[in-house]
Amino acid sequence: MTEHPSAPVPDRLFDDEREQRWRARFTAPRMSRPAWARDAPDRSVYTSNSSGTTEVYVWDRATDTHRQVTDRRSGTHSATLPPDGAAVWWFADTDGDEFGHWVTEPFAGLPDGDVAEPALPGVEDGYPAGLEIGRAVVAVGTSTDDGTKIWLRRGDGPSEVVYTHAEDAGVGALSEDETLLAISHSEHGDSRHPAVRVVRVSDGTAVAEKSDGEGKGLTPLVFAPVPGDGRLLLLHERHGREELLVWDVLAGTEKELSLGLPGELDADFHPDGRHLLVWHTHAARTRLHRYDLDTGELTELPVAPGCVGSAEVRPDGTVEYTCSSAAEPSTVRALHPDGTDRVLLAPPGEPAPGSVPVEDLWVDGPGGRVHALLARPAGVDGPAPTVVSLHGGPHAADEDRFSAARAAWVDAGFLVVEVNYRGSTGYGSAWRDAIEGRPGLTELEDVAAVLDHCVATGLADEKRCVVEGWSWGGYLALLAAGTQPKRWAAAIAGVPVADYLTAYADEMEQLRAFDRALFGGSPQERPETYRASSPLTYVDEVRAPVLVLAGENDPRCPIRQVDNYLDALAARSPGGAAVGDGEVTYEVSRFDAGHGSLVVDETLRHIATEIGFALRAVG
Repeated sequence: MTEHPSAPVPDRLFDDEREQRWRARFTAPRMSRPAWARDAPDRSVYTSNSSGTTEVYVWDRATDTHRQVTDRRSGTHSATLPPDGAAVWWFADTDGDEFGHWVTEPFAGLPDGDVAEPALPGVEDGYPAGLEIGRAVVAVGTSTDDGTKIWLRRGDGPSEVVYTHAEDAGVGALSEDETLLAISHSEHGDSRHPAVRVVRVSDGTAVAEKSDGEGKGLTPLVFAPVPGDGRLLLLHERHGREELLVWDVLAGTEKELSLGLPGELDADFHPDGRHLLVWHTHAARTRLHRYDLDTGELTELPVAPGCVGSAEVRPDGTVEYTCSSAAEPSTVRALHPDGTDRVLLAPPGEPAPGSVPVEDLWVDGPGGRVHALLARPAGVDGPAPTVVSLHGGPHAADEDRFSAARAAWVDAGFLVVEVNYRGSTGYGSAWRDAIEGRPGLTELEDVAAVLDHCVATGLADEKRCVVEGWSWGGYLALLAAGTQPKRWAAAIAGVPVADYLTAYADEMEQLRAFDRALFGGSPQERPETYRASSPLTYVDEVRAPVLVLAGENDPRCPIRQVDNYLDALAARSPGGAAVGDGEVTYEVSRFDAGHGSLVVDETLRHIATEIGFALRAVG
């Protein structure tokens, strides 16, 4: 492997109050919404970065006491509680590689010297493929290079495999009486548009199957919380966007729920089984509604201003949720049945400083209207240096939510442009699926249309435009550097796909299945399509300085394919080069974690490295 020039980490980005402000947004304690045990709602679990690393915590509401559960070098982000709340389960991987198993320990904590024990002895290690913990039944999915297995443990018996297939699948939902299990599967070969099978927990035999056919996925969400009730809530896309469907598995009937809302939907049952809590996402904002299944009445809930994230209904009808906006950091809140809305819980310490709001921008692109969000730096007149920040996924979207990274770029004087290119979710099935058969290149057509508009209207300085992103966004940044070399003053790629053929060989099987669905087959079946969408193919066309940040243990965008790309860059510049030293310049920041980092100090280094690199590149 070639030695590559390491990217320097600036000690400071600013010489004024901005330095403390941007760092405080990352170091300020943050927490997820506490999720409670179904039969013991005073017991909750959440994650927080209060220790400097994202770890698992539990909260006993009855005594208002909190306990840090995990303390691991690379952090922990997945945890849950069984219905009785007697224990806490968390997923144990190795240094962020996402491969491992669930472990359990008492809610109150372990005796000194003891360690968490495997929650499901006999279940193989793998990448997570869903988990449902019932009162007497546990269903867990594992994904390995051999495909997916779904295991059931009934009572205190051994864990048994009830489903196995080479294609991607996962645990969907467990019925309230724990007699039925819904499985999401892609046996038809298209993991982007899954089908649903319901099996008997007693013996794993199939009860019912539902598929909407080619190009139309079904996603199982949750069974009705009523014993003996066979109603399964699903997402469908029969009308070109994600909407709600209630399928009574036992009766063999279904009902599409037409709510009359634009955009896309998600939902969960209220504890009474007669109402739904509905997330409505439209134009990069999400709000909450209550839907009466008997009357069809839809009511928007008076939650706090901003974009809603996680939410759930307590047994007493209180809706606990998270909410933020580009200007205001996230808070954990409670909306009570009487309409009172309050902050439920705040982590210790000073809250993160706010930032600027985002503005909506709609631009005509080659595939239709493209939605983008703009964040403007204060005091900048005329065309500004611009960072086009591309989200990951690609099944995701930039929204009007708080982002410490966006705020740091704004503090550095950059106009921040976030593009919800084709492939993004929230804009309908056709928009999401438009990248199939031509991923990467399709998204960049939309990016170009938005950037051209920003330049033409005097927002962006065309000679000082940086493309930046992580994961799929990092992949797009590298692809942009090679296919649009004259547009960019610099390209910054965090944990990217850089060499698609090698990435496919090394990545987790769940992503191989996704890629087969996206490209229309494997690299052996579609070699030219993979090559056309691979940044490595265009490495000789790169002209702008490139910064790559990569995790040594990344299972999604593995390190070998990143090294292949860096070696190709190095071959064009013998001995390597730092920014400003030669025709093709690049720098590398490697870190000992997986697909990103849960350690605050590491994240600070990433942001400082990115912005410092961009400031040098644009002068």
